[in-house]
Amino acid sequence: MTPFGGAIMPELWLPGAEVHDLGDHAPTDHQYPPKAIAHITWDRNATADAPQDWCSFEDLVGYFTGAGAGDAPHLVWDPFSGRAAQLFPADSRSKSLLSPSQSPTRTNRAGRVVIQIEAVFFPYCRHQGTVYAQLVDTPCAGWDRIHAWVSSWGVPDAWPMGRPTDFSSHRDEHVWETSGGWYAHAHVPFNDHTDPGSWPAFLGGSGSPSSPPPPGESVPARYQVTLNGLAYGYGAQGYQVTTVGRALVAGGFGSHYRSGPGPTWTDADTENYADYQASLGYSGQAADGVPGEDSLRRLLGYLPGPRTVSLAHVVAAARSDPGAEQGHRTYGAEVAIVEQALADEGLLEQRWVDGSYGSLTVTAYAGWQRRCGYTAGAADGIPGRDSLHRLGAAQGFDVTD
Repeated sequence: MTPFGGAIMPELWLPGAEVHDLGDHAPTDHQYPPKAIAHITWDRNATADAPQDWCSFEDLVGYFTGAGAGDAPHLVWDPFSGRAAQLFPADSRSKSLLSPSQSPTRTNRAGRVVIQIEAVFFPYCRHQGTVYAQLVDTPCAGWDRIHAWVSSWGVPDAWPMGRPTDFSSHRDEHVWETSGGWYAHAHVPFNDHTDPGSWPAFLGGSGSPSSPPPPGESVPARYQVTLNGLAYGYGAQGYQVTTVGRALVAGGFGSHYRSGPGPTWTDADTENYADYQASLGYSGQAADGVPGEDSLRRLLGYLPGPRTVSLAHVVAAARSDPGAEQGHRTYGAEVAIVEQALADEGLLEQRWVDGSYGSLTVTAYAGWQRRCGYTAGAADGIPGRDSLHRLGAAQGFDVTD
């Protein structure tokens, strides 16, 4: 830390960001007020009728540290996981704006700081099976710490040209030169882009998500891993997150939850999972609260998979597990999907969602069959094609076979 305008200089590098310093640092023009510029990478042109798969954070970092270095921002931000990569220190200009000779300002430098953030996003991108029309529809994971860091550099919580809500352009040279705050790329004079279209709201005040942790208090791990095709860690979404949270609570590791657990992985999930890892004897990074395959298997008894269930598999489990050793799992991941659906229908206690198609699951499934209108021997607790498809339609999983 060094003096900064009579105070203490904030951090040049966003805490927790992956640093990919491009070098080529250059000063900004301090006669102008501090600014932050909001961009999206807009890698593909998708529509509501024709969504396209999201371009990965790794691909965009690779681009901006390679062929796209001449257009690189300060931060590349993944709004789904919260990961961020920083390419220039805060007090250097970056290069994501056009700065033609006819512009009265050097746009990339027109402020005491001009911090530029590229969110890895394009409209109607498809991420883990869900289509997102606007940036604000994503989890915006990590926005709290980015906002707090930008604010620490004196950038006010204001949109001098209005907070972006669409892809229209509003540019005013006088406002640009005289007003500090946040600008959409669509607001910057002598530029022709119309992004980002939307941007998350400012979050402030005591105890708010954007408040930095007190001095000496560590921030939980904020990265993701993929196990058996599903994401875990800060910002991950899906049924597997709820499944892990419920298992943690059942095991006595839910003290950090204030609500939930729910389908989005938060710091509370990380802290609870870290407590669980510590109970297994893990330490250091191995107990940072982000699951590994071994600890997840020990917690659940199986590895969750994509929400697809094979009729043949669950029938085999329904015929094999009840007569086998207690807790036997024939197709644990798929059975657990069915069991969770039965629990959500109020037919099975949550504590028996364990991936083993035991006698209680048979009874619960028979209850579902009766709810579907089956009687007598047709409601025997062994899944049939119609009843399983109806359960999948009701609870959001696919059925094969």
